[in-house]
Formats: sequence, structure tokens, C-alpha cells
Amino acid sequence: MSESAASNYAGVWGNRIGFGHKAALLVIDFMKGYTTEGAPLYAPGVVSAVKIGGELLQVARETATPIIHTNIRYQPGSFQDGGMWVKKAPVMRDMVEGNPLAEFCAEVAPRDDELVVTKQYASAFFGTSLAPTLHSQGVDTLIVIGCSTSGCVRATAVDGVQHGFRVMVVRDGVGDRHEGPHEANLFDIDSKYGDVIDSDEAMAWLKR
Repeated sequence: MSESAASNYAGVWGNRIGFGHKAALLVIDFMKGYTTEGAPLYAPGVVSAVKIGGELLQVARETATPIIHTNIRYQPGSFQDGGMWVKKAPVMRDMVEGNPLAEFCAEVAPRDDELVVTKQYASAFFGTSLAPTLHSQGVDTLIVIGCSTSGCVRATAVDGVQHGFRVMVVRDGVGDRHEGPHEANLFDIDSKYGDVIDSDEAMAWLKR
């Protein structure tokens, strides 16, 4: 087919939902395993996303925006809390307490007063208290940064819209190990699950 994906989707998918009344910044899995060269999870696209993430975190802190970080932790040895996910992706076994690769990247590490939601699966919503935590604070919009675009970011975007949130994924604030899956998943998210925006737009909205 010679028709482009964009033209095929035009008029069918891709409606914009925009920001709501109150946003939270959701920082997904910015851990050293994704930014350490030679590590199995190393994703070059995450390295640049961490820099943008640091800038967004600063603005969110200055504007008293709710901030929630996520990380991944498994029971070492058995990894039974990882279920089929760890069987499918055994590379995730690095995500145990005490492994330096499971630590937060210094540039985007949470402060003591910022909530950290620990998860075992791709979506930040699956098996966690994230949705009721956000609803209880009156949050209707999620500004999403983190990694990886094709994994935990996409899964969180899908669950986010299903939980009734306006999902804003920051294009330059998310990253992956390869440009192909990164772009393909941004296209899908922007078409069906949320709005893909750039960091300038996200920071401008927070500052206003």
C-alpha cells in the first residue's frame, strides 16, 4: 500500500483531547538500567529523555504540580511476583533491590516528599493504587515521561485513558532502545489513547 499511516488514519483516529483542570507529572521507570551502556536494558533514547525529564521535574516542583514516580521491583531468587511478564522478558530480573541498575537516575530521582509507586508489570496502573491516588487529588490529566515508549509508557497510556484520565505523553521526554518502536508507539498513542506533545508545551501549560 502506498498510502501513509497518517493519511489512512486522518478523519478516523487522532482526535485531540487537550489538558483538563489539574495535571500530575508521572515519571515512569527512569532507572539506571536503561541509561547504563552495556546493560541489557540500555536504551539510547532514554538518555536524552532523562535530560528533558529533569527539566520537567523542575517546573513541576516550582508549580506545586503533583509528582509520582514509578519503579520496578521483584522478589529476588524466585521472581514469582513477576509472573509471566518475567518469563517473557527475563531481562527484567535486574530489577531487584540492591542492584545498581534498579536505582533511579540521579537527574530525575524522587525527593523525599514525592510518591514512588512500585510495580511489577508494564502499566503503572496494573496492580497498584495509582488510579485512586490520582482521583483523590482531583487529577484529571497525566503528563507522562519515562521509559520505555513501546513498553511501560504505552501500557500506562492505554490504562490511563481507560481510567478516565487525559493522557499527555511528552515526545522528547520518553525513550526507547530503537527509533522504530519509539515512533510507532508514539503514533499509536497519539491516534487512540492520548495526545503526544513536546516538552515546551507541557512546561508552558504547567507554568500558566
